[in-house]
Amino acid sequence: MSMKNWIWVIIAIALASFLVGYGGKFKTSSLLGGSAAKKVAQQAVDYINKNLLQDSKAELEKVEEESGVYKFTLKVGNQEFDSYITKDGKYLFPQGLNLQEEVTTTTTAPKKTCSDLKKEKKPLLEAFVVSRCPFGLQMQRVLDEIVKNIPELTSYIRVEYMGDIVDGKISSMHGEEEAQENLRQICLREEQPDKYWQYLDCHIKKGDVEPCLDKASVDISQLTNCMEDSNRGLSYAKEDFERQNKYGVTGSPTLVLNGEEVAEFDFGGRSAEAVKTLLCCGFTQQPSFCSQQLTTDQAAPSFSPTYSSQSKTQEGSCG
Repeated sequence: MSMKNWIWVIIAIALASFLVGYGGKFKTSSLLGGSAAKKVAQQAVDYINKNLLQDSKAELEKVEEESGVYKFTLKVGNQEFDSYITKDGKYLFPQGLNLQEEVTTTTTAPKKTCSDLKKEKKPLLEAFVVSRCPFGLQMQRVLDEIVKNIPELTSYIRVEYMGDIVDGKISSMHGEEEAQENLRQICLREEQPDKYWQYLDCHIKKGDVEPCLDKASVDISQLTNCMEDSNRGLSYAKEDFERQNKYGVTGSPTLVLNGEEVAEFDFGGRSAEAVKTLLCCGFTQQPSFCSQQLTTDQAAPSFSPTYSSQSKTQEGSCG
């Protein structure tokens, strides 16, 4: 709250308390001779100085008639305040509200619809996440559900990872373990893409690594070489981080469709149907597989053996 508003709040509260105790009246002086408006306004200022202010002093700046009452401006220090008083000097109003003025309120941005989204012949939905963020895992679960049920959409989805490279090492917001898991998933995405979604489908359940690599029949030697070779793993990660910075991504998850950030909650939240609908809105002409209906259940956050859960935590991000 500004100092101006704070001073006037103090005055208003003190005045309200006084009026309650004394029936809303204070003594009026004679209005004979001179300017009646100025006398009444000065009387109000004198009253404020005597009863409400201690270390400060109010001074009358100007007064005028407005809408059947006197409007006057008083100055306390370097701050000016507008107030109102009835013509008989009986009632003082710290503030006035113009009922004919439109009240300006802060509103949230309107939800975007399918027609608002940028179209491409071959759209790309980029999902920026980190692998240990509960809500990043939630988005990975949504995308995994989509590609399992509509494999044709796989080539239009790219999971990308947030982070940085410091002193030749990959870093991430939740520490070394997350950074290495990000790198592992990046290497699978780039060099063993047919294994990527199989590994992810397993990993998002309990966070297992070795059992999931085995289940997805990952070439361990190729994966290890990628993660240890700075010209491979780190170079792939660097491209992700450059795109993260290009779009100004700060939270996991963040969705970018055809180069523009989009909100899954405009289309129903973190469900397979909502994100599928969002992605399909990016096509210049929607393919027939976009008509396939998927689950509208909100995906479970964090590691979970099932797609959905009873958790009420559906919306959130790590950043």
